[in-house]
Amino acid sequence: MYVKYVPETTTVLVSIFGALHGAAFIAYLGATLFAASRLRWSRSVTVWALLASIPPFTTLVFEAIARRRGLLRDAEGTPDGA
Repeated sequence: MYVKYVPETTTVLVSIFGALHGAAFIAYLGATLFAASRLRWSRSVTVWALLASIPPFTTLVFEAIARRRGLLRDAEGTPDGA
C-alpha cells in the first residue's frame, strides 16, 4: 500500500511487491497446512491458523497460543526446534 499510494511510483513496483506479498501469503498457507498435517492438528486449530494469516501480526498471536498449548510439538512430543 505504501509503494502504491505514498510516493506515487509506477505500477512496476506495485506489481513486483504485490507478487512477492502474494507468494509469501501462499507460502504461509502451505506451511500451515504442512504443519497441521505433520503435527496432527484438529480441523478447528487448522482453521484458526489459516484465519490468523489475514489480519496483520495475528500469526504471532496464534503461534504464542499454540506454543503455550503444546500444539507445536511433533508426534513424539519433542518441542519444535529441538
